[in-house]
Amino acid sequence: MKNPFARQNDYSTLDDAALVALAKTDRDAFGELYERYLGKMYSYVYYRTGNSHDAEDLTAKVFLRAFSHIGKYVDRGLPFQAWLYRIAHNLVANWRRDQSRRKIIALEDYLERDLQTEAPEERAERRDEHDSLLRAVRRLPAERQQLLILKYVERMPNREIGIIMGRSEGAIKSLYHRTLLALRAELSAAPASARENRSSG
Repeated sequence: MKNPFARQNDYSTLDDAALVALAKTDRDAFGELYERYLGKMYSYVYYRTGNSHDAEDLTAKVFLRAFSHIGKYVDRGLPFQAWLYRIAHNLVANWRRDQSRRKIIALEDYLERDLQTEAPEERAERRDEHDSLLRAVRRLPAERQQLLILKYVERMPNREIGIIMGRSEGAIKSLYHRTLLALRAELSAAPASARENRSSG
């Protein structure tokens, strides 16, 4: 995505706090923040929406909203990216409400590169396992999907996930444990359901 906040000055050596302070009056400083977090915001939105078109549109809206509200941003000791993730989360939630049907989390592209070197039969078996996992993830509440994306796609520690989701680190650990148990139960039930469908068909 082309940076709409094109920069003339080089602020790459400044930390986020200094950039945010400058960005309140300097478009170039916001352009540096855009460059730093574009990839993370796009990745997060993409895995929540399931397609690149909506992900690009919503990612642009994340930064436009951040740019229009940067003057009111108050540093409360949290990372700047936590504020961006919350904007992204709210935009995705609104987008989901506007959809006539629930979109999927398209993790297939993320997993695809792992399949390139396998034999055809191994690839087919692993694809079945991935499909089962994806179906189980899609049935989770949005909050648990968000947790899995931040943990496995963004590779964030529980403390940072807690900041973004507005929960304590302990609450994130608990939610993660419950999410894994729910996924395990879903995946255990799936083979039995498939066998029943084949026998009744």
